[in-house]
Amino acid sequence: MALKRTLRSARLSDAPVSHLAEDAVVHTPTKNGRNSPKHLGTIVTPTNNDTADNQSTPLTKKAKLQAKPVNSKTEASNSIPLERPAGPHSTNAPLKTPRGSRLITYALDVADSSPSKSGLPRPTTSTSQILDQACAHLIKADPRLQPLIEKHHCRLFSAEGLAEEVDPFQSLCSGIMAQQVSGAAASSIKKKFVDLFREGADTTQSTSESFFPSAAQIAPCEVSFLRGAGLSCRKAEYIKGLAEKFISGELTAAMLISASDEEIMEKLTAVRGLGLWSVQMFACFALKRTDIFSTGDLGVQRGMAAFMGKNIQKLKANKGGKWKYMSEADMLQHSAKFAPYRYTKNCSRTMVAEGY
Repeated sequence: MALKRTLRSARLSDAPVSHLAEDAVVHTPTKNGRNSPKHLGTIVTPTNNDTADNQSTPLTKKAKLQAKPVNSKTEASNSIPLERPAGPHSTNAPLKTPRGSRLITYALDVADSSPSKSGLPRPTTSTSQILDQACAHLIKADPRLQPLIEKHHCRLFSAEGLAEEVDPFQSLCSGIMAQQVSGAAASSIKKKFVDLFREGADTTQSTSESFFPSAAQIAPCEVSFLRGAGLSCRKAEYIKGLAEKFISGELTAAMLISASDEEIMEKLTAVRGLGLWSVQMFACFALKRTDIFSTGDLGVQRGMAAFMGKNIQKLKANKGGKWKYMSEADMLQHSAKFAPYRYTKNCSRTMVAEGY
């Protein structure tokens, strides 16, 4: 479906060194008048609450790129359009950049652009339709899923869920903090970590519930200071190293938009502290990519085994190691028919709860 709304081409003012990791230019007019993606993303106007990095380097009027609304139902919070081009192997979440701007994968007027020109896979659907298409595909592949799908709405990939802005740096940091600890412990550590940076930060930002220190604030800190939040020495090193990679430009929101599923796995698992499972969860629940299938997740294994009619209690009692419920080869074989919508982690847990 071609989307008729258009975006104004724009350029951001020159960025300071700490922001050079994010290219600012998104679309520039070509000789034939069409927009050419000089950068693989679209900048949506930052709100007043998302300008922490702009305090030292204000955005010029030229930098503000605005989407033209079609009707009152097309705009979500923070001016992120509910209706945007989307695809199962694309980053469907709006990503926050260090400057407080947002990148989306496809400009609203290039739904029919050639993949060779954009460097991205052609969008096959829209944010308002991708969940319905996914559900229809899964039910067609296996009708037994229909009652589960109808009973449990997946807000994550709904139009509203896909309009929620994601700060990739914050999401990855939170994932590291949560490794091998309970949910309550992870929440406590994150709160203490944020509190370390509230003093001396911009008052408006530091008092906000959504405040999280930027990579530029974290990178210069000593590991001993970061450990003040209750982090282990190793986790503090991981978070500091992650911040340094965002500052250097090795990791950027733009890269997370333009990379394939395989490239996401390769680039992020190369970062200390980010294992395959952590990256897969990030790709699915933060980037909102729909074909992320974590074979190493015990919940997914257990759910798929139950769905296949295996005796879960008996398998649980056996010492089968990492693949005690199902082998990886079997999981990949049986999940192939669900591609490209294999985001089955939550669905698998539901299958177990429902007694499948």
